[in-house]
Amino acid sequence: MKLICTQENFKKAIFSTERVIGKQITLPILENILLETEKGMLKVSATNLEIGVFIKIGAKIEKDGKITIPARIISNFINNLPSKETVILEAKDQNLIIISDKYEANIKGLSAQEFPIIPDMEDDFLFTLSAQEVKNVIPKIFTSVSLDTTRPEISGVNINFSQKNITLATTDSFRLSEIIISIKQKENYNLFIEKNPSLIVPINTFSEVTRLIVSETEEVKVGIEENQIFFQIDNIRVVSRLINGKYPEYRQIIPQKFETTMIADKEELLRAVKIASFFTNAKSGEVIFEIIAKNKLKIYSQSEDKGENKTEIPVNYSGSEQKIIFNPRYILDGINSINTPRLALLMNNGETPAVLKMFDEKKNEPLENFTYVIMPIKK
Repeated sequence: MKLICTQENFKKAIFSTERVIGKQITLPILENILLETEKGMLKVSATNLEIGVFIKIGAKIEKDGKITIPARIISNFINNLPSKETVILEAKDQNLIIISDKYEANIKGLSAQEFPIIPDMEDDFLFTLSAQEVKNVIPKIFTSVSLDTTRPEISGVNINFSQKNITLATTDSFRLSEIIISIKQKENYNLFIEKNPSLIVPINTFSEVTRLIVSETEEVKVGIEENQIFFQIDNIRVVSRLINGKYPEYRQIIPQKFETTMIADKEELLRAVKIASFFTNAKSGEVIFEIIAKNKLKIYSQSEDKGENKTEIPVNYSGSEQKIIFNPRYILDGINSINTPRLALLMNNGETPAVLKMFDEKKNEPLENFTYVIMPIKK
């Protein structure tokens, strides 16, 4: 293999693929990036067997071929080069020679025959998403995903399909996050969702997809085939396995009606809860919310070894007065997921789930595209 490509494109290709390589690798070949020529282009690929990423860049191909090289070494070398126009790559006897101006490296590689096959799509994409919406809203659900490896079905993101949008949800049994994203469907979309109304995607896959979206990216194309999901972000393809299993019927735990709706300033509430968390025990922290007369919310906490704290903030509420206890970490995660100046906290009592939502100032009502459900601590 011998080729010439721009240093800028080669750096982008290495950066786009190297992050998928895990830290705990059982197979040495998985520490490597695959470089191969394909139809007059350079294809750069990496995988950890759960997620695969590849990108094709323009190149002047002098000789076809392929080789795998350690991701860390090639990344460190190429990222520390001064900016130049081109880079020359040549594979010889399982070594890769890289030349850029006065800099040259000879990196020992492994046979490309050992590199796992990364599946590619056979049919067309099913739908497209707004890339900037994906980057802005999907990370909101990351904190609620379960880390319990004994229940793989809740260690991922549940996707439910409908005609005009998809609903993504994560839960760890203590809290639940749900977002609704509009889609542009392709011709084969309706036929697919009739047979596959929902599926589960590993959380790391969505983390990788959001990382690869840049400010210029306009859309993300999505395809699903043979227990695999595919994302196209500009000229980068991400492929991931799906998680087998049935996701819990989580919508049953979301209350349909609420006794109390409280509207509060996000930053003020965040500051009060954060201060209260300093006065709780690390393992079994409790922060008490108490809505009192004259539109005030009292937030307080105490512990034998740290003391006590109380803050009162102004709020607007309708319905009954409430007293409810939250785990401070869970309520902080929910508040941090809100990106509107004010938020809505909907409650019934101290025994049933409460809900956090963003607040629409123009319509003077909670927004429905994001829901954060948190279980209170029962006393």
